[in-house]
Amino acid sequence: MKKILGLMLGTTILAVSPMTTQAASAAERCAIAWSHYTGWEPAGYIEDKGLAKKWGAKYGVDLSFTLIGDYIESVNQYTAGGFDGVTVTNMDGLTIPAVGGVDTTALVIGDFSNGNDGILINSKDGVGVKDLKGKDVKLVELSVSHYLLARALEKSGMSERDVKVVNTSDADLGGLISTSTPGDAFVTWNPILQAGRNVPGIHMVFDSSKIPGEIVDTIMVRTNVSDNCKKAVTGAWYEAMAAMAAGDRGAITHMAETAGGTVAEFNAQLKTTRMFYDAGEAAAFARSDNLVKTMDYVRKFSFDHGLFGDGADSPDFIGIAFPDGHVLGNAGNVKLRFDDSFMQMAAEGKL
Repeated sequence: MKKILGLMLGTTILAVSPMTTQAASAAERCAIAWSHYTGWEPAGYIEDKGLAKKWGAKYGVDLSFTLIGDYIESVNQYTAGGFDGVTVTNMDGLTIPAVGGVDTTALVIGDFSNGNDGILINSKDGVGVKDLKGKDVKLVELSVSHYLLARALEKSGMSERDVKVVNTSDADLGGLISTSTPGDAFVTWNPILQAGRNVPGIHMVFDSSKIPGEIVDTIMVRTNVSDNCKKAVTGAWYEAMAAMAAGDRGAITHMAETAGGTVAEFNAQLKTTRMFYDAGEAAAFARSDNLVKTMDYVRKFSFDHGLFGDGADSPDFIGIAFPDGHVLGNAGNVKLRFDDSFMQMAAEGKL
């Protein structure tokens, strides 16, 4: 999922002793990039409220969560080595770092979109997916928005040949929706989606609740980072999840404000996000047959759209491994792995 090209860093300068500085520099880097999206706002809470520092200290790593203003840029920076992990969807984790040769592990299954992604049309009348025919559709090309569009068209007996995809930065979509005119069409995610739905003349004609469990939001890390890094990330995440599940007003308020909205707006977005507050449920989802089916669909979509690169001759070019050892595609070229073990440790209170 998602926001502004460039880096948005909230920097706090602390006075530290030479001993503290030396200790920090000796700790293994465990740097996670995140971008704005309802299901990923807990990352800002983890960083700002000291959970990253707490769990990093527990496992002897320098754990940090850094906000990047543009979603694709955050994934690109991770792929290039600027970060050890990133908040990323299942599809983009496959098509950017994995295809780029970075052996990547889906460490935490945070949620799946259950209405958080949608297709909007500006129209004077009630409309449906079929009204997209012949229209320009603005979206982040080759992202999950593109995937959602393809699935919506397929379910309506159409194909991408019936529309023209216009690649548009997520940083620009909100403004374009707010100034749109009849006939304009867009695909985006929350919070842009929610704001867009309030624009006069805008109608939502399809959303991710029609394909539940297919747009999965995760924290992925380099497979070769240490277990200590993985434990720290997972522990911090589920402490934040516990606060949300308990209805911690301070936690929800912080996330809403970080996202640039009100508590009411944030809670409305959570209603269309199937959050896995319970680590055991997230681990079970990672082990499910449905995830295998989804990733099979995703890899075929990705190959058909050229996202595996010129050297790929079939969807089997890259291997995707699952907790039970099953591999989709090339078992000799596994670059994306779903790991339930650290979520299961969290579920059993072993972190």
